Amino acid sequence: MNNYGFSEEQIHNIIESYNKRREYEKYRYNNIKDTDEFKMKNRARAKAHYETNKEKKLQKYQENKEVLNAKSTYRYYKNLDKLDVFKEKKSEKYELLKSINFI
Repeated sequence: MNNYGFSEEQIHNIIESYNKRREYEKYRYNNIKDTDEFKMKNRARAKAHYETNKEKKLQKYQENKEVLNAKSTYRYYKNLDKLDVFKEKKSEKYELLKSINFI
């Protein structure tokens, strides 16, 4: 017996039913993913989600603007293999990225 009170046989049955369900869902998705009806519904759902959450996305960007800018600058200097120049010229951005454990 484990902490939840299930026997080994019950645990096995739960895992087996979960795996069967996942297999069925994968089979069903692979059969309908290329149909025009599914594509239209999926696009409509995605568009509706975008429209309802547009303000959240904008707010998240505004809150993290400095961090995103610092990450972008860091990647630019990294691609040029000039991280030492980044540390010297952009020391405040370097410290910000260190403080959030990005580097």
